[in-house]
Amino acid sequence: MPMLTRPDAEIHYEVHGNGFPVLLYAPGGLRSNIEFWGRGPEGAPRIWMDPRTALADKFTVITMDQRNAGKSVADVKPDHGWHTFAADHLALIDHLGFKKFHVMGGCIGGSYCFEAIEQAPERVAAAVLQNPIGLHENHDTWDAAVKTYGETVRVRDPAIPQSAIDSFGHNMFGNDFVFSVTRDFVKNCTTPLFLQPGNDKPHPGPTSDEIAALAPNIVVQKDWRGPAFLADSIKRVRAFLEKYTPG
Repeated sequence: MPMLTRPDAEIHYEVHGNGFPVLLYAPGGLRSNIEFWGRGPEGAPRIWMDPRTALADKFTVITMDQRNAGKSVADVKPDHGWHTFAADHLALIDHLGFKKFHVMGGCIGGSYCFEAIEQAPERVAAAVLQNPIGLHENHDTWDAAVKTYGETVRVRDPAIPQSAIDSFGHNMFGNDFVFSVTRDFVKNCTTPLFLQPGNDKPHPGPTSDEIAALAPNIVVQKDWRGPAFLADSIKRVRAFLEKYTPG
């Protein structure tokens, strides 16, 4: 089982296919892990493509369990937040020997995509944002996510204080919009973006509408969910990533 060793974490990952790298951030909120590409949370039917199979004939597809999700384990400190996850992501890309890469994220993965672009704009060639999260009449969703995360982490390691969990939760979800970056950042983001909008409480339509209105270099696929639009979703994501793959 491939594991990336970090100073405070063990990050589980998988690699599929060959070609220009695409780093995936799975759906699932703070439980984001590889398995959620193959099924919905709580075993719900999957409405999205599985990039591990849909893209692996053209790209090196890199999947991972985020820290303290799936098979990954990590410490939690009061100053941890989006930048902590981004450091894991960039460390994994470095470990695999890649310089530039695409990113594709479902759910919370959209915010991870933006954070990767903010941290390493010269390295991210293009980003696919699928069903992005955001703050819109749903603060209870993120309070519950942090509560569940904290309970899981503290069962494994009771030495992690609740105060560290609370601070981490504030760092992750204390802002608005997409949480990880500001509206001004998206307004000035020249990285090519492909957006498959959200339309429910954790993935608010108004947040996707704002992303679409702000970003200067964006393509929007309004209808993308399976089963009716799954084949077209795969086709369009592949074409977008191929277009922005360095020659």
